[in-house]
Amino acid sequence: MAGRKKRWLLLLLVVLVVVAYYWYIGRHDTGAAPEYAAAATLNDQATPGLSDRLLIDLRDDTDAETVKAMAKRYGIVLRPNSRFSRTAGRLFRATVERSRIAQLLKRLRQDADVEVAEYDTVYSIPPLEGEATRFTATSEATDSFPNDPKYKYQWHLKQIHSDKAWGSASGKGVVVAVIDTGVGYTSHGKFRQVPDLAKTEFVPGYDFVNKSPRGLDDHGHGTHVAGTIAQSTNNGVGVAGVAYGARIMPLKVLSARGFGSVADIAEAIRFAADKGAKVINMSLGGSRSSKIMESAVKYAIDKGVTVVCAAGNDGRGKVSFPAAYRGAIAVAATQFDRTTTFYSNWGPEIDIAAPGGNTRIDQNNDGMPDGVLQNTIRIGDPSQDDYLLFMGTSMASPHVAGVAALVIEKGVTDPKAVERLLKVTARHPQGDGKRDQRYGAGIIDAGAAVAKVSSSWGAHRLGLGAALALLLLGGLRRRGQLGVRFGALGVTGLLLGSSGLFFLSGFGWQPPGAFGSLLTNGFPSWDLAILGVGGHANALFFSAAAPLILSIVLLGSKRLRSLAAGFAIGVAAHLLFQLFFFGADVAWIPNVAFLDGIWLMVNAAACVGLARLVLRKA
Repeated sequence: MAGRKKRWLLLLLVVLVVVAYYWYIGRHDTGAAPEYAAAATLNDQATPGLSDRLLIDLRDDTDAETVKAMAKRYGIVLRPNSRFSRTAGRLFRATVERSRIAQLLKRLRQDADVEVAEYDTVYSIPPLEGEATRFTATSEATDSFPNDPKYKYQWHLKQIHSDKAWGSASGKGVVVAVIDTGVGYTSHGKFRQVPDLAKTEFVPGYDFVNKSPRGLDDHGHGTHVAGTIAQSTNNGVGVAGVAYGARIMPLKVLSARGFGSVADIAEAIRFAADKGAKVINMSLGGSRSSKIMESAVKYAIDKGVTVVCAAGNDGRGKVSFPAAYRGAIAVAATQFDRTTTFYSNWGPEIDIAAPGGNTRIDQNNDGMPDGVLQNTIRIGDPSQDDYLLFMGTSMASPHVAGVAALVIEKGVTDPKAVERLLKVTARHPQGDGKRDQRYGAGIIDAGAAVAKVSSSWGAHRLGLGAALALLLLGGLRRRGQLGVRFGALGVTGLLLGSSGLFFLSGFGWQPPGAFGSLLTNGFPSWDLAILGVGGHANALFFSAAAPLILSIVLLGSKRLRSLAAGFAIGVAAHLLFQLFFFGADVAWIPNVAFLDGIWLMVNAAACVGLARLVLRKA
């Protein structure tokens, strides 16, 4: 009996060592520095033009009667920021005489029903992005993929190796919220749909500036940003987008002049998180921190949304907000020669770099300035469209948001895991792999990021499963308790449960659509094909349920039992890899303390126990 306990303890120790190794490579082999906390203290200096306006964020459970009582108590009129403020977020505005605003702020911040009270603040599109250069070069459609005639001028997509990712990922089904000046996605009144977005999918958004259900663009900036993420691609028209299969959620928070309130931006962030967005792109910013917006960013990340932000165009060593908030991916801008641009902000908060362009030079000698090229509305005229070259960290950010959509489609849905993956696969121009304040981890690489998910991590899952199988089989054989030959059926079950045929892409073949997802993933991640990205890490798939059912069905067949055992071991490996590399966010399991992690660990142990039971002599 003592010998059996020792063997089980040895098995547990070896498993823990293997798991620790995978945890280590997942957490530490990224070239990433620790996250930096942004300064959360709001400078109580009134923003010009808004010195008499306050934003008051009440507790989410505050009822209408309490709001009325507060307004009467403080002698103010509390107006909901939008129609969503009445049911979620509880964000209100108040206009107050300047002579009493400081004392009122002090009182409000001491009120138990008030989460945050601060001055209203204006953010905007970064400097240099109010103008654009018109694309005038001639171009023709090609027979290659993508066949968009102007794609050859999109040096920026080539810099991030988008073409190497498109063979296995397009961002299909991933909702990306574009929080900006709106998007020219449909025709309505004076607004006209941008032609090269005609085949791009959109989900309902909102116009927080004009309080309208259509987040339409009257500037041009937001449509350009959306185009970089998901311009209709391989349609024989115009240009391409990074994640052309993604779905765009248009959220207008900036006016036709490119300015917007912190309140609108914060509510748009929460709206996106509540309505199913998996990525948020914010190509906007300001120099002042806002606790209300910082709270909204945290809310989105806690709900599983990857938040990507432009670092700012001031050309100084201070990253703008919201990019500087903890958890947001702050993006610096590069130009054609892969150096960071003259305008790109830098600092310790920079996470990664991406092409932002420079319309003042033509380094590639293609006859056009080296800006980022997309189809958008003409600046300030939503009735007309054009192909325009922009430059800015605003253009860099959507490249990263697009790549995030590509890897989320492949099953990497936890925001921290997405960020780690983007960093570990980034290419630093210096080639030394060191993180710095201008590039962060380096220039994002779409091809490498998707390949790591498709091949490298599949190999890790299979390797972990093989290690578990060898330990279990070796222990049973030494004790003379192995009653089933593992063989080819066991290996088949191991592949089925842990990794699928992940190596197919290495042979130049990537099966398309849901079939490809089923074929190249271990069983738990089949939920990607069956339920979509929004249903990934489903508690039924990420459990011992399927191995238990298969074991019951096949237990009576000595020949097929090894298939069930291999499958159970493979699923155990997949669950452990999910826990220690991707994060433990399991659907239907309350996001409290370590419940997700406990769920995965217990079910992985149950799978190993099932395999042991099936393999033992009857």
